[in-house]
Amino acid sequence: MEHEVFVPVPAERLREVLDDPARVARAVPGLQQDAGAEPVAGRLKIRVGSHSVTYRGAVRVSRRGDDAYEVEGQAEESRGSGSVKLTLRIVLRETEDGCTVVYDGTASADGRIKDLPAEAVEGAVTRLLNRFAEHLAAGTTDADGESADGAGAHDAGAHDESAGDESARAEAEAKAPSDSGLTEEPPALERPSVFGSGVPSSSHGPAGEEGEEDEEDIAEAAHARRTMIGRSAEEVDHAPPRGRYAPVPAPQTVASQAPLRWAAPAAALALASAVVVVRALRRRR
Repeated sequence: MEHEVFVPVPAERLREVLDDPARVARAVPGLQQDAGAEPVAGRLKIRVGSHSVTYRGAVRVSRRGDDAYEVEGQAEESRGSGSVKLTLRIVLRETEDGCTVVYDGTASADGRIKDLPAEAVEGAVTRLLNRFAEHLAAGTTDADGESADGAGAHDAGAHDESAGDESARAEAEAKAPSDSGLTEEPPALERPSVFGSGVPSSSHGPAGEEGEEDEEDIAEAAHARRTMIGRSAEEVDHAPPRGRYAPVPAPQTVASQAPLRWAAPAAALALASAVVVVRALRRRR
């Protein structure tokens, strides 16, 4: 496979990035580096059409001549048995207003990516190489920004230090008295005592009602304390609460007296009818 990408960065700046493995690792799009491993090692997810394949492996970049670099990589699928081997040659060509990155290499793969369409795989690799070149160019600007920030921070720190010394000297001169015999120390301010200040009254209601409620609460607490002394833990646990927390008794239901009103006449009628029947039976005998 052959591919070319133009970047608006001089070739010398790209060489500086390619010579640093840590900056190369940051330039690989989507690379998740493994902790404690080589700089260009970790996991890389490649999206091919509507499918995505994740590989875990490492890449080694070595310089070949002034403008050429050789890239060798090997990776395996994180969720499968497929593998990929890559051999890539990168050449930097000086052009007007920038540099052209020329890729030339071969790759062999098996596993899931082998079953995908060749056009989709080629498109995914082309996008990966384009983004890699763009990230290499961005790495040069990031390095310039870091160096500029470091120099600016050093200059600002020196300026702040000198300004701080001058301000401290001016404050010391302003605080120093001109004549020690004419100046007097100002009297120390007395701090207000918490115990001497009055307790502000609450704004929720009149003071008289609050005093009465407090007295009732104190009386209830004293009564509960007196009743709990000398009683066992069982009795205290099962004792019903008193005061404001006492249970409200259920209202007593008063049954209507209508049935009682008719019970007495009905009993009298039954008794009279029984007497009449007994007398009638006696007369027949």
